[in-house]
Amino acid sequence: MDNFPSLFSALGAVFIGLLMLVAGGESLVHGATRLAQRLQMPAYLIGLTVVAFGTSVPELFISLTASFQGHPDIMIGNVIGSNIANVGLIMGSCALLAPLQMNLKEVWTELFIVIAASVFLIFCSGYGVFPRVVGIMFIITLVGYTYLTYANHNNSRPQNKKKQHTASSRNAHLSILLFIIVGLVLLAIGAMVFIQGAVSVARFFGISELVIGLTLAAVGTSLPELAASIAALRQKETALLVGNIIGSNMFNLLMVLGLTGLIKPFAIDQQLLQRDLPVMFAFTVVIIPILLRDGRTRKWQGALLLCAYTGYCISLL
Repeated sequence: MDNFPSLFSALGAVFIGLLMLVAGGESLVHGATRLAQRLQMPAYLIGLTVVAFGTSVPELFISLTASFQGHPDIMIGNVIGSNIANVGLIMGSCALLAPLQMNLKEVWTELFIVIAASVFLIFCSGYGVFPRVVGIMFIITLVGYTYLTYANHNNSRPQNKKKQHTASSRNAHLSILLFIIVGLVLLAIGAMVFIQGAVSVARFFGISELVIGLTLAAVGTSLPELAASIAALRQKETALLVGNIIGSNMFNLLMVLGLTGLIKPFAIDQQLLQRDLPVMFAFTVVIIPILLRDGRTRKWQGALLLCAYTGYCISLL
């Protein structure tokens, strides 16, 4: 009975964190969509970069905190579980609600990077450690990708000879920046509050740290992606939605694991190699045939992804 007050406070933290995540997702997508219009950038590109980076910030915060506090299982489980949840839970749920449209050619580079990074992670897990050199390689790849994406967009964008910096234009830019900053702050803080509550609830019921990372922590830090995806779905920006999911998985691997491994190399539980890493790889590769036919998802594909993710979670618990 003495433990029930702490359980109720943990559940309260989960609820408050959820509210902040939903509000942050709405604000971020609204600002990102307006930014895409201002910069004449395709919605999918904004999803792959601005929104994907923003919604991956919670994973970065959680992973660094878990690593420094000596909980590598929560950290690595969080990243792997988030990538699985992004495709199985989020893409599956959204595809079940409405068709998602995305040309495979537009995200082929990002998918290749995610698949290659996943292979490297599987290779590292065979040795039981994520070394600093792989972390450096991941960070270099991320920096190079970001620079080339920005440069290619600038080269392909029609140049305006005259740019008018009116007061209304400056106010519009400030408004967009405010929406994005508020969204990122709410996502980061909301994720931290949610995870603290969720981990407390999980430990109350005696669940292992690896399973906490793969399930509660993963779903918790994927809630920004879910909130952003639902907001994108409501605003009929399905290309931004798919770009956000693929881009988030790329940032989770390259930025979160890369930066964490660069600062502090970590051990990899062998259970991940036998069970979770192959599942993450399969959920990544399955995006290719889904988008290959005509770049449009079907409801049965969303249902299949959601069922597969549910089955995976049941097998863990």
